[in-house]
Amino acid sequence: MTAKDQLTFCDPVSRFPDITPPKQHQPEPGLDAELEPQTDRGEDSYRGTGRLEGRKALITGADSGIGAAVAIAFAREGADVALSYLPAEEEDAQHIKKVIEETGRTAVLLPGDLSDKEFCTQVVEDAVRELGGLDALVNNAGKQIALEDIEELDDEQWTTTYEVNIHAIFRITKAALKHLPAGSTIVNSTSIQAYEPSPTLVDYASTKAAINNFTKGLAQQVAPKGIRVNAVAPGPIWTPLQVSDGQPKEALPEFGKSTPLGRAGQPTELAPAYVFLTSPESSYVLGETLNVNGGMPTP
Repeated sequence: MTAKDQLTFCDPVSRFPDITPPKQHQPEPGLDAELEPQTDRGEDSYRGTGRLEGRKALITGADSGIGAAVAIAFAREGADVALSYLPAEEEDAQHIKKVIEETGRTAVLLPGDLSDKEFCTQVVEDAVRELGGLDALVNNAGKQIALEDIEELDDEQWTTTYEVNIHAIFRITKAALKHLPAGSTIVNSTSIQAYEPSPTLVDYASTKAAINNFTKGLAQQVAPKGIRVNAVAPGPIWTPLQVSDGQPKEALPEFGKSTPLGRAGQPTELAPAYVFLTSPESSYVLGETLNVNGGMPTP
């Protein structure tokens, strides 16, 4: 089957490899550049059709994994993109910037820490200034550290996970709303963990449930302003998050194999969901959580 065929008609079981990642470790936050095996973020596999032509988007966690795939897809669909990421992720961010610019769109790099309240406001203002406005926000950045026993879960990890995963979404969204015209969109990244929490991810999973609820409530509040809010809930997606203590090391070789498709997802497989929820094609979709998880049943 040719590369073109893979983009038009394909078997989802075999479209991407059934990976068996070796046990490995990266210090948090992890880099795509050092991940084994490498991910598909859409550099060669995502084709755009102009669905986001002229849009101006801020994407958090946009240097690697799902955020990077979304950034590439948005650019291929015609959007200019501001990338929010941690300074330690500069290598990955520079790669995504290059891919976006080769597409012919603008990429703005905005390094900083979303656990910093002031940065959450500043990153919005910087995106608006550099892009000349803002009409799409993707709250994707997340912190995930697996622990076997809640007695090992200290206040610092609990608090930081909440700061990055849900407090930052509140702060960034609040700062962005004053800039978003009617027709704008917000898409939040939640997770299968909101419905099927792993016992090793108590703090992370509970933030994802909060994101679902936040999304549904805010969607109703801002709908009369012509702003749509939705969420995407990924299943097991192969990203640097998994090897920087996001999963127990012994679980990595079997990562994603329990899904009905029998494999982990690739970041580029998430991108069309974010594109759909950001494009006018989903104009009557609000407060929805779109599950992209390889067939794992959800409510």
